[in-house]
Amino acid sequence: MIDYKTPEQIEIMKYGGHILKTVLSEVVAAIKPGVTEIEIDRLAEKRITEMGGEPGFKKVEGYHHTICASTNDVVVHGIPGNYVFKEGDVVGIDCGVFYKGFHTDMSETIRVSTGRKDKDEIDKFLDNGRKALQAGIEAARLGNRVGHISKAIQDIVEKEGGYSVTRSLIGHGVGRELHEDPEVPGYLNMAIEKTPPLKEGLTIAVEVIYNMGTSEVVLDNDGWTIRTQDGKVSGVFERTIAIAKQGTLLLT
Repeated sequence: MIDYKTPEQIEIMKYGGHILKTVLSEVVAAIKPGVTEIEIDRLAEKRITEMGGEPGFKKVEGYHHTICASTNDVVVHGIPGNYVFKEGDVVGIDCGVFYKGFHTDMSETIRVSTGRKDKDEIDKFLDNGRKALQAGIEAARLGNRVGHISKAIQDIVEKEGGYSVTRSLIGHGVGRELHEDPEVPGYLNMAIEKTPPLKEGLTIAVEVIYNMGTSEVVLDNDGWTIRTQDGKVSGVFERTIAIAKQGTLLLT
């Protein structure tokens, strides 16, 4: 069942999203060679708390960290540990904030500074994900359906072949719970007219979760970390948005 939000509730989520966007920007800027994943996790928790929010991911049963750190072949849900970032690593940071009863969710993937001027294949891969996220957000408007978002993302990611949207990991509704209805896949898995309509008050996390190779993924023994099956690099980009009369609201 979809939980549509009131304008007042969306305003609360907007402020929670402001906290999350600010903190994630600071966290991403702090990722440099020699820094560890767990140091980034501690920074995120410190800053969220200082800004008046709570780490949303710590409300997930069994998870004890503020962020998920997905480095290189890790797709999502990487538990931050003592891994030391090095030049050229691809690092995806997923983070959530809980504020006054509502969650917001956001992810960004970066390349640890290499000092190069020319873009290589990994840089182009990350550019592709950013374009797909923007296309997905632009498709998220009144009168459209979830399937329009899915198609927009898939068309960008998979248009040239080689890259693939993961099939088992998708976007979702977000609000009182971190994961709510409806599901928002990054690929079209049914006729668009059969997917949920985008109505006023809908709050969703639009996610681009994609790999440089096959879409297949595997779960580590820790029960959380999901990696690419072929060992190739993965990326994730995510924003929380709200559908409103005046247009799509970017909450993170």
